[in-house]
Amino acid sequence: MSTQNWIDLKQDADTGIETLRAHFRGHAYDPHFHDSYLVGITEQGVQQFNCRRTRHHSVPGKTFLLEPGDIHDGDAPTEDGFTYRTLYLDPLWLERELGALFQDAPLNHQLCVAQPLIADPRLAQATSLAFETLHGGELKIVRQTAVDGLLERLTSHLHWRQRYGEDPRLPLVAQRARDYLHANAHLDIGLDQLATVSGVDRFRLTRAFKAAYGLAPHAYLVQLRLSKARRLLASGAQPAAVAMELGFADQSHLGRWFVRAYGLTPAMYRKRCSNLPDA
Repeated sequence: MSTQNWIDLKQDADTGIETLRAHFRGHAYDPHFHDSYLVGITEQGVQQFNCRRTRHHSVPGKTFLLEPGDIHDGDAPTEDGFTYRTLYLDPLWLERELGALFQDAPLNHQLCVAQPLIADPRLAQATSLAFETLHGGELKIVRQTAVDGLLERLTSHLHWRQRYGEDPRLPLVAQRARDYLHANAHLDIGLDQLATVSGVDRFRLTRAFKAAYGLAPHAYLVQLRLSKARRLLASGAQPAAVAMELGFADQSHLGRWFVRAYGLTPAMYRKRCSNLPDA
């Protein structure tokens, strides 16, 4: 990481919410996704990112809101870079917490984000306050009050979408390949093998998959492994063990991909989330 860039990451023990504040100049992140909801604000500069086939520019006063699986990147289009703060919300935790606000939540539905970038001053303020109380380790009652305030503001920007066994908006070929990757992410999967499962040749598979998910199958598999690596590292697993379990060649291989996606080494991420020593 450049000396001009920095990241400050913590995890709240009660909620599991990760809070991250960072500054980047130039390139920040390669395309990647998370298995959590992201809500954050840009403090300074212009935060440029591609998501849902659209290039967005987040500036102070706006809130970015992503759902699990949203592929996005990040870079600074201006010389002074950008500073931002983000909260990572676990999907199961979020749906459970919002149950009190959505008392008539429909069955077999999932929470979805309408727009990745939002101009809502009250949401931006609630996001900033929740970040400050969690990241600063305020009293439990103060943290809970701030988080409840954030959840109340989020409700107007979330909607319920029916859970489909098969998503009618996407090609079945791509969905079959994606399901296979999720079930076998730790294996050394080849394109021919994936094409056979999907019922097409590997060239048609790659085109369909990239059109549906924004990444080629091999890149998606790497991001899937990285997402699993975050969970294992946050629980205290050693980077070398994580690399072996998820099918990376070695710890260095995991480390190179992890830094490109998240801006931190696996060891740094583990230490800041688990509060455990490096060895």
